[in-house]
Amino acid sequence: MLKMILPVILASLVLSGMPGVVAQVPVPSAPSIGATSYVLIDFHSEAALAEKDSDEQVEPASITKLMTSYVAFQEIARGNLSLDDEVVISEKAWRTQGSRMFIEVGARVRVEDLLKGIIIQSGNDASVAIAEHIAGDEQVFASMMNEAAARLGMDGTHYVNSNGLPHPDQYTTAADSAILARALISEFPDFYAWYSEREFTYGGIRQHNRNRLLWRDPSVDGLKTGHTSSAGYCLVTSASRDGMRLISVVMGTESEEARASASQALLNYGFRFFETYQLYDAGGEISRERIWKGKADELPLALEQDLFVTIERGRYDELQASLELPEQLTAPVTAGDPIGQLVVRLDGEVVESRALVALTDVEQAGFFGRSSDAVRLWLDGLFGDD
Repeated sequence: MLKMILPVILASLVLSGMPGVVAQVPVPSAPSIGATSYVLIDFHSEAALAEKDSDEQVEPASITKLMTSYVAFQEIARGNLSLDDEVVISEKAWRTQGSRMFIEVGARVRVEDLLKGIIIQSGNDASVAIAEHIAGDEQVFASMMNEAAARLGMDGTHYVNSNGLPHPDQYTTAADSAILARALISEFPDFYAWYSEREFTYGGIRQHNRNRLLWRDPSVDGLKTGHTSSAGYCLVTSASRDGMRLISVVMGTESEEARASASQALLNYGFRFFETYQLYDAGGEISRERIWKGKADELPLALEQDLFVTIERGRYDELQASLELPEQLTAPVTAGDPIGQLVVRLDGEVVESRALVALTDVEQAGFFGRSSDAVRLWLDGLFGDD
């Protein structure tokens, strides 16, 4: 059975109070940028708005530290780590080359300071120190990073170390980096604020965040830069304007300026030509359908998660939603059981499709209730319309 929901009904159900729709703007091709690979996604809908070789495996450089901090945040959330814990700095951490926080061997440094040293100063030494403190050994920590990557669906990523120094078996993709950035923002919003801090001072040494867009664009609030001679200049960025959040990833550009300019171009393109709407709330009743042979006659249906769509600007009124349901719903049904699909289309093309679930239990009726409904169904089949 196909049940149509006209755009005007969709709007009245879900978008009351939404700002007025602007005239449609023709969408040009994404800007041409000098990067090995890149991707631009909407944070809420996860729609890819622009991409080039986003599944190509590349060297992550210090983009690796996004996963280092993600694992640390997970350990804090699990109660296994505290921001006030003191970490004794090993000689290995102290000797780590590349960008540094300048921690001294044998010193005791708070976890919070180390995390800020990783996020803001891109300290390789701080990354090794936090890895050793959490897992006892950086290789063990790398296995924790890989387990987290697998859980997030980062199928093109593998970690060997915590800081991003070059290794032939350490790689990621632009698409995976966007997945990780989205997880950091959604799962750890309080810690995410650190990615917008422009500088951090430790041991009397003040260092600036290398993300130039934090100074250029007030809508940018993260995330992380990366660079080695082999990886080129990389940047994972997020920005929020008027309730719409985008995440851009550029890998393998030629300079600090190139990665900043490329990221800015992608963000401007996304905000200029696209818009994101929340169509339905998780758990909110979307439809109430007839159910047979149950103790109740109707079954309320909903989505398990909020439904967002990202579309070309000015085309909201053209959205159409439909419910694709079984010809006949029969008890018993348990809350959470999948019952058909909600499909959102634009120009006949599917924009989003989500499973509908039962909001309540409907127990099977007794003998007489079931028999009565069986007769009704038989009569409907006998005399109903073709």
